[in-house]
Amino acid sequence: MSSDLHPTLDPTKMGLGRSIAVLTSGGDAQGMNAAVRATVRVGLYTGAKVYFVHEGYQGLVDGGDNIRLATWESVSMMLQLGGTVIGSARSKDFRTREGRTKAACNLVKLGITNLCVIGGDGSLTGADAFRSEWSGLLGDLVTAGKQTWRL
Repeated sequence: MSSDLHPTLDPTKMGLGRSIAVLTSGGDAQGMNAAVRATVRVGLYTGAKVYFVHEGYQGLVDGGDNIRLATWESVSMMLQLGGTVIGSARSKDFRTREGRTKAACNLVKLGITNLCVIGGDGSLTGADAFRSEWSGLLGDLVTAGKQTWRL
């Protein structure tokens, strides 16, 4: 077989130009910190920028200091800790279109291209709703003058 059919991936370039936000949602569960750590380390290893979203979906809606850049060191020493070190909170705001529009605005402002949601069924239902509405939410931001279309 030709090596052209199966090119070798360069892990230092796969994530270039990408930014990942990681959040935990719902009740605390074993393994959340391990999943956060793995997401951050793999993202950084592949060249992506990685952000923590503190306090789950509510932090995504509120933005500001709730969305912070993650580093390799910031996830050291977290595996032995219980719960989730980046916090988790219920969010009535995210259940509304207005709240999801604010969350989309916060992601766009920081150039975040990917969202990793760690949680259970309700958390992933929220992520799926956000994904399915994404283009409409961006349209709302453009209409409100908070964002412009660019290629």
